[in-house]
Order: sequence, then structure tokens, then C-alpha cells
Amino acid sequence: FSVGYSVVALNHVIDFKEKKQEIVKPVSPLELIPSLPIVQGTSKRIKVLTRLTLVVSDPSHCNLLRSTSANIRLYDIIAVFPKTEKLFHIACTTLDVDLVCINVTEKLPFYFRRPPVNMAIDRGIYFELLYTPAIKDSTMRRYTISNAISLMQICKGKNIVISSAAERPLELRGPYDVSNLGLLFGLSESEAKAAVSTNCRATMLHGETRKSACGIVYTVKKPRKVEEEETTLPACKKAKTQA
Repeated sequence: FSVGYSVVALNHVIDFKEKKQEIVKPVSPLELIPSLPIVQGTSKRIKVLTRLTLVVSDPSHCNLLRSTSANIRLYDIIAVFPKTEKLFHIACTTLDVDLVCINVTEKLPFYFRRPPVNMAIDRGIYFELLYTPAIKDSTMRRYTISNAISLMQICKGKNIVISSAAERPLELRGPYDVSNLGLLFGLSESEAKAAVSTNCRATMLHGETRKSACGIVYTVKKPRKVEEEETTLPACKKAKTQA
């Protein structure tokens, strides 16, 4: 909150390599932080979301997300981290998730292909890139930039979210610094800003839609152009303004 964020997500990771795990209920943020801090520059308290990330290395692992577990619906954001090209294709085309995580700590074992990426974009799914590995180690920084650029060549900068996966406060960076990192990942200036703002909001709304099984609608006022205002003015007011 002190670096400019008003919403954060607590991530619960399930990795089948460690041991067989089941989806448990998310921990309430109030249990960890009894009094949520005030966002700097505002009078509002920071909003804390719950997130589930499933690391899948076998198609059978996806069955956990396809199950009708009541605990899945308790999470605000559902993410999947596919380890193979087949699982990446499944995640983009069939799984009911909000985020598809991209590996940034090692060279990708497969190439991104346009059909599954376009399918994910059409379904409102976003691709997540982590920046913390890039500021920790020079080797991982090289992999992060290389893998990100490979993705940008296919998705053309659409539906990208840049997050931290930080475990310590020193690993966090402000939104302006993160958007500058997005330029290194192959994003344009507007795409990099969207990756830390509007795209994150869209991911939250996608999660709300998934949880409620209903559509979420929000409106944005569009400023009218001067020409449009002139055409809508009555004749008497037009004469006064022209005079």
C-alpha cells in the first residue's frame, strides 16, 4: 500500500511435485492482518483478495480445477501454471481460470502458438508475467525477458498482467517501476500501463463472473466531443454561443 497499490492478492500455491494436495478454504485476510492499513493518499483501506495457483505437470492435475469443489468458488482469482505445451493448450482452451502463468525462471520447453493464445484472449483469460525473478538474478532476468518477448510476438501485448509474487517487502516495486519493466518485456507504453492497472481490474471482474456464474457489467462515462455537443444544442443556445 505504501508503494501505490490499493488491491493485493494472497496467493495459495498447490504443487503436485511436493505432495498430493487438496484445495482448502482460503485464509481470511483479517486472520493475518486484523486491521487493514489505509492506502497512501486516500481514506480507503487496502483490499485483499484470495488467489489459488495450481501448478500442473500432468493432465490429471487439471481434474482438480474441473471438480465442483465448493472451496474453489471461495477464491477471488484462480490461476494455473502449465509446465508443458499440452497443458498450456488445455489451460487456454478449456479450463475455467482467470490467469495462465508464464514460466520466467527457466527456458520454456515449448513455443507459444497462436490458436490457444487467441482462444484464451477470446475467453477473457489473462497471461501473468512475474517481475521479482528478474530483479533477483541476472540469469532469470534473461529468461524473463526472452520468454516474455516470445509471448508478445503471439499475443501482440494483449491480456498481459505483470505481478510480483513477492515474499518479502523489499521485492515489491511501485506500479510506475513495473510498467517501465514492461517495456523490457516487449510491451508498448500503453500496454505496460494496462498490465498493472486495467488488465488487473479485468482479471478481478473475470473472477467475479466465474464465482457468480453471471455476467458482471460496469460502465464508463465517455466524454463527448465538441462537435457532438454543438449538434445537440437547441437553436437558441447555438445562436448565443456563436454570438
